[in-house]
Amino acid sequence: MLAVLAGIVWWTRQQAAPPHAGGGRNAGPMSIVPEAVGKGDIGVSLNALGTVTSLATVTIRSQISGYLMKIDFKEGDEVKKGDLIAEIDSRPYEATLAQAKGQLARDEAQLKGAQVDLTRYQNLAAQNAVPHQQLDTQVALVAQYQGTVEADRASVKSAEVNLQYCRIVSPINGRVGLRQVDLGNYVTAGDTNGLVVITQLEPISVLFTLPEDNLQAVAKRLKEGAVLPAAAYDRSGANKLAEGSLQTFDSQIDATTGTIKLRAQFENDKRTLYPNQFVNIRLLLDTHKDATTMSTAGIQRGVPGTFVYLVNADSTVSVRPVKIGVTDGDRVEVLSGLVPGDRIVIDGADKLREGAKVVVRSPADAASPAGAAKGTASGAANGAVKGDGKGDTKADSNADSKGGADPDKAGGGNHKGAADGQTK
Repeated sequence: MLAVLAGIVWWTRQQAAPPHAGGGRNAGPMSIVPEAVGKGDIGVSLNALGTVTSLATVTIRSQISGYLMKIDFKEGDEVKKGDLIAEIDSRPYEATLAQAKGQLARDEAQLKGAQVDLTRYQNLAAQNAVPHQQLDTQVALVAQYQGTVEADRASVKSAEVNLQYCRIVSPINGRVGLRQVDLGNYVTAGDTNGLVVITQLEPISVLFTLPEDNLQAVAKRLKEGAVLPAAAYDRSGANKLAEGSLQTFDSQIDATTGTIKLRAQFENDKRTLYPNQFVNIRLLLDTHKDATTMSTAGIQRGVPGTFVYLVNADSTVSVRPVKIGVTDGDRVEVLSGLVPGDRIVIDGADKLREGAKVVVRSPADAASPAGAAKGTASGAANGAVKGDGKGDTKADSNADSKGGADPDKAGGGNHKGAADGQTK
């Protein structure tokens, strides 16, 4: 009776005991996804936050006063430099121009008469027929008329300019915004809002900031004459919006933030950038040629420092310390520890340790939960059939014939213990 009770207690404890952790000597192989270390170019990039800024934003205002007679644009139109935007009532300015031209003609006639008299007095003075005082007076009169004529000509030119201002044209190429004034209103030169705002979109620039520690590297590259490519990404940083290049940087560092402003220019022919838009900037500072590269997913950090799990030819893994350099997207430069062609674990490294057995699954299976489960089950099945050697195969055979496995082997002790307890 005591033997039966002891057997039941032992069997219950065996059922409650936790399973052996994966990666042990007798555990099944772990399912992993490997990747071969490659060789190629990797960029040295600087990331920053930026704001899209137009290279030219013009508020169209009237230079003269008058009634708005015509609006020659639609909101959102693309206009070229010199295109007509609006027209102001020109009749008052046409009359002013005609008046200035008439006054000029009258004063030019007076000047011509005074010059004829001056020539006559000069001839008579040479014969001592007129006093020199009269000659001097005539010289002064001619100079006075000449000044009057010059003033009249300036008045004519001013009237012509004002008449030209009656036709308001676009000073730049750009996109017309929303109209600020309706047709028929009386506009003046002092209007604050103006008629409309025209914004240049092609090309366009992005202002962004970098820490002052990066200034020397950027300045050195620009001094060498290098063109530094810049890419603009959306708020999430996943979608590339446009590609351009760095133009220049500010003349002073912001003392409050320790950063410096830089300007990158983009052609923006696809209109993916708009003023005041928030973007992420990736500035390519340099490129390391023919570098050893690997996926960032394979980098592990722990007691050895930075390391990877190297897949060996016998389907085991070993810990390999590595020294990494710059990171470009999902690729990282390997300075030492690996050579091109080495296979490393990029998925399934959570429970691995030195010398653990592994079974390889495809990246497609890793991306699919069902595929991952299938790969894990397949790995466990392969481990159960193949084992670590002939001893495991034999244990499986014994388990099939006796109804249970050796308790020292993975997964077999419970059935045998239960059977022994019931027998006793």
